Amino acid sequence: MLFSVTLMDRPDGAALRAETAARHREYVARFLPQIVLGGPLLAADGETMIGSQIIIDMPDVQATRAFVENEPYNRAGLFEQVQIRRFRSVASNPELIRENQI
Repeated sequence: MLFSVTLMDRPDGAALRAETAARHREYVARFLPQIVLGGPLLAADGETMIGSQIIIDMPDVQATRAFVENEPYNRAGLFEQVQIRRFRSVASNPELIRENQI
């Protein structure tokens, strides 16, 4: 099942995000086979990270919650708001995704 996970940073979270980034990347790397798409949400300036968005394939909502609960940014207290919702993909453009990757 696909789930959309939206994680919004607390307003004072920039330093915490930077301090926790390496642990976050290590954790997420273990789930890459299940991650359809993921990355930071950006402020209007196109640079400042204000959250994260992940589309992930998990067996159920409980497994998705466990993924979020153990995520290093979340464990460090970075997120002000977390939303997990079922997601149904009806369109995708892999070329456009590749063009917009860093």
